[in-house]
Amino acid sequence: MTIAGSIILIMVGAILTWAVDFAIAGLDIQVIGVILMVGGLAGLLFGIWRLSTLRRRAVIPAVPADEAVTQRQVYEERRYNDPI
Repeated sequence: MTIAGSIILIMVGAILTWAVDFAIAGLDIQVIGVILMVGGLAGLLFGIWRLSTLRRRAVIPAVPADEAVTQRQVYEERRYNDPI
């Protein structure tokens, strides 16, 4: 679940909790809204945590003084496994 999907779940849950005044036999719309908001919040926290752990710095090891110093290029790769 992406961060945008989590925010959408929170918004739909808030709308169902506080803005909808509709009754369905056997279902409580307000409880469904609260469940969606809690699920969206959990997904949002997980998405933020996952993004923060994927950000890593490339460390160039120290070159000994007796070796010739050459120019190095460092590439950083990030892989996102979420579907498009």
